[in-house]
Amino acid sequence: MVLQDAKSKHEQIMEITNQNVITSKELGIIHLSDENELLDGRHIRIRGKETINFGTCGYMGLEMDDRLKAGVIDAVQKYGTAFASTRVYVNVKLYAEMEELLRKMFNKPVMLLANVTLSHVSNIPILVNDNDAVILDTQVHDSVQTAVQLLKARNVRIEVIRHNRMDHLEEKINELKGQYKKIWYMADGVYSMFGDCAPMTDIYSLLDKYEQFNLYIDDTHGMSWTGPNGTGYVMSAVPYFHDKMILVTSLNKAFGAAGGITVFPNEKIHEFARNCSKPFIFSGPIQPPMLGACIASAKIHLTPEITTMQKQLNDRVNYVNSLCKEYELPLMWENNTPIFFIGVSKPMVAFSMVKRLMNRGFLFNLSVFPSVAINNAGLRLPISRNHTFEDLKGLISNIAEELPDAFKESNITAKEVYRAFKKPYPYQKKQPDIRFELP
Repeated sequence: MVLQDAKSKHEQIMEITNQNVITSKELGIIHLSDENELLDGRHIRIRGKETINFGTCGYMGLEMDDRLKAGVIDAVQKYGTAFASTRVYVNVKLYAEMEELLRKMFNKPVMLLANVTLSHVSNIPILVNDNDAVILDTQVHDSVQTAVQLLKARNVRIEVIRHNRMDHLEEKINELKGQYKKIWYMADGVYSMFGDCAPMTDIYSLLDKYEQFNLYIDDTHGMSWTGPNGTGYVMSAVPYFHDKMILVTSLNKAFGAAGGITVFPNEKIHEFARNCSKPFIFSGPIQPPMLGACIASAKIHLTPEITTMQKQLNDRVNYVNSLCKEYELPLMWENNTPIFFIGVSKPMVAFSMVKRLMNRGFLFNLSVFPSVAINNAGLRLPISRNHTFEDLKGLISNIAEELPDAFKESNITAKEVYRAFKKPYPYQKKQPDIRFELP
């Protein structure tokens, strides 16, 4: 007998998610619209108030580059606003040019689709066979998890392991290797909430050690700001492209344009994926204006200028890391990525802090369930090459001023926050003075 008033796990998840959205809307911190007549890459006007925008994933600031804008205009003039044909029949010629530029960047065959979600929906059902198994990192992006759901109808075995636990991954490989033809590990290069990274050296060791082991990795948040020719975190962390790796990344964020690309280890797999991809056959293409932006950005990536841009952003990353130490903020992961996560544990603290900082002229995103675990709420702070050092100092110093009151308001301490994240409290002793000389 099923109790009518018993709530399923799904119902509980939807209830918490819905309530978090309702609370955020009531506080005026989500579902916002900008009121600017002109955007400059730093500022955004919300409800009549000018704020510095720390809610963007345009880490390199290329979306405001005049060359990308010119690429859009030129493409519109030559090819119109839309090219209404699925790619299996005919492509606007910009596609061939863009894929050739990407091939030069990665030195591997690539397939370009409208976005990363479509890329996962294209790749995963055709690359994973019925006699394969899939292991998901618990924090792999939702778009990967959504595509993996398509495998359940075929009864493909799916396992989940704790985040970045290579010991657990190897245990699973040994458990499954006698039962399945291939074992796929699906993970992110840079994780979108906490800004931490996949341990690529350890993963490559497992790829070399186990013949059946394969890697499917999403490096959306690692693109452009690192790696040779801006090819991303994964390619910055390993010496070569592994022949058992499929790499997916985005042109929508730091690249400053639009699209999702899949990089394949060889021509055979590339041709198979292209021939069998349902989004390639049935979905619409990237339209000419954004293909124009893609081409302009790719040309920048293929010059030494991208290295200069990467250094400019890296200087800002180092500066924010130093500021977080100076102000003893609960930065949960210190990384060399442009994503910072200030842990607050309780969702109400996150709600309060976003509202408080908006009032002080800083806009950024809260991270609450379902983006993170229920008691792992925090402030997600992506930074851009367009932010000035004064912007960064203002953001971190204002967070430091408001956070103690927000903790007090919700009856929580910084030490309790670290316990919620299962991390040791690092500030038992006063930190030495930190001096950071601006570049």
